[in-house]
Amino acid sequence: MRLFAVVFALFASLFALPAAAQLIDVPGRAAPPATTDKENLWLLDLSSGGRVTVWLRPDVAPKAVERIKTLTRQKFYDGLPFHRVIEGFMAQGGDPKGDGTGGSELPDLEKEFNYLPHVRGAVAAARAQDENSANSQFYIMLAPRLALDKKYTVFGRVLEGMQYVDAIQRGEPPANPTRVIHAYIASDNPPPYQAAPAAPAVPAEDQNLTLPSGPAKR
Repeated sequence: MRLFAVVFALFASLFALPAAAQLIDVPGRAAPPATTDKENLWLLDLSSGGRVTVWLRPDVAPKAVERIKTLTRQKFYDGLPFHRVIEGFMAQGGDPKGDGTGGSELPDLEKEFNYLPHVRGAVAAARAQDENSANSQFYIMLAPRLALDKKYTVFGRVLEGMQYVDAIQRGEPPANPTRVIHAYIASDNPPPYQAAPAAPAVPAEDQNLTLPSGPAKR
């Protein structure tokens, strides 16, 4: 009975920890950064209402993590929409064109497929058919999809703020897309979360104004 109690207590202590904080040393693998290492915490302030904290994993995807840090510090992600959001699957963003075809001016990245699973909250690099075509786009898993494992570069995991990820507007593209208000690396001492400014109100006298018809831009 005493042995059973000890084993039960050990398992209980493990499962009481947040999933991302269960650091297990495996021979031959690089050690992951601590979940408190601010240099490897990616902060996404979303228009859906709050700040999302992503634990970056340079131990398994150093090139992808370095790209995220570089673009974040260039303010590349500020204002970009989540352009492809599928219920029960994932939310994809990071495209300056907003249609899934764009990227940064930096070269594409080589694949860094690894052992991290596509569980809820996993963050990975989006790509085209070419396995070495990841650039700036990323996606956050809304639900597990383990069939994607080792086919895309997983480079992080949501630690806090998953409720704001769940609140991202659905659609391909959404009619009123959720946006990244600001992205930060935690070690850069960002300010507290601030909601996006409200759109200016339309004066009452202009609300019933009829505009002349004309050709639509396509």
